[in-house]
Amino acid sequence: MIDTAPLEVPREDFDLPPEVAFFNTANMGPLPRRVRDAAEAALARRAAPWEIGPAVWFDDVERLRELAARLLGADTEGVALVPATSYGFAVAARNLHLAPWHRIIVLAEEYPSGIYTWRRLANRTGAEIHTVEHDPGQSWTEAVLAALDERAGLVSVPNVHWTDGSLVDLELVATRAHELGCRFVIDASQSLGAMPISVDRLRPDFVVSVGYKWQLGPVGVGYLYVAPEHRDGEPIEENWINRAGSEDFAGLVDYVEEYQPGARRFDVGQHSSFQLVPMAIAALELLLEWEPARIAATLSQTTAAITEGAAALGLEPLPAEQRGPHMLGVRVPDAARERVLAALSEAGCYASPRGKSLRIAPHLHNTPEEVERLLGALREAAG
Repeated sequence: MIDTAPLEVPREDFDLPPEVAFFNTANMGPLPRRVRDAAEAALARRAAPWEIGPAVWFDDVERLRELAARLLGADTEGVALVPATSYGFAVAARNLHLAPWHRIIVLAEEYPSGIYTWRRLANRTGAEIHTVEHDPGQSWTEAVLAALDERAGLVSVPNVHWTDGSLVDLELVATRAHELGCRFVIDASQSLGAMPISVDRLRPDFVVSVGYKWQLGPVGVGYLYVAPEHRDGEPIEENWINRAGSEDFAGLVDYVEEYQPGARRFDVGQHSSFQLVPMAIAALELLLEWEPARIAATLSQTTAAITEGAAALGLEPLPAEQRGPHMLGVRVPDAARERVLAALSEAGCYASPRGKSLRIAPHLHNTPEEVERLLGALREAAG
């Protein structure tokens, strides 16, 4: 049985000064102290390259791959290490084949990296980008399901919209996509680590996520899940370490055509980064120790308190059933936006305007006092 009991994580486990109330994890997660300690140890090791033997190029990477697979609810052989969502999307686009009559289904105002990649795929194949809008009172899930018909060749969606946390029910989308034989890609950058996910159950073609938001790790390390049918596909680069037998440094002059097994052929070059990989390992170990279901349960309490306070100010936050548990958007009138941002800055509160919303994205370090400080700043600006 999945444990959904809320967590009690001391604020001191994060490296945040007391005057900062940080509600901006959706932009960049704060580093837990354990991750910062791992960074310092990794930098010290990198300063002594004579201590970095051949095995180190592989061992930490495989540990990270295994942890990412556990977080994704996937098999280890299906995980590739990538530096950014754009890289993961590029791998997906290289290995998905569409017909000119196909539609590529995407959300309106979705994060640009995916949109630009799918536009390039549409130009190459003759397929059409179909941008889904949702009417007032209609959920993103309903809008996506309405767009999925026999013309759909690819649907690319997040679990939550990056601007305001509004929810997409991946299970319903997956079921319909599979019924149609439509390719299914997930951008989990705004949910992996804060919401449970099981790719074994959803059966997407690809899932991509950066590692510096809800995974609380470094910039430059991300994760790509590749379904079994695509693991013999074409990578977007050729590098030495992804080839079979690359563990034998003396034999690297004997060029081979075979790749390392599973999704490793899609790993980015220099993925053994001795400074970043230990940080990412520490971050994923911590998330798995906390458990995503419990993280979600804890953050849902924080966002519920913010929702109640924001609603009392007339800021129209999304109700709990329409958003993820870990982030929300509140509608700030254009005329009040600069006033709201100034009040938040004065109170030491950090949140981001995205699209038409003020996006509020707490994590386990946020206290009830910080929630009240946030609401006080919004109250003052609403004036």
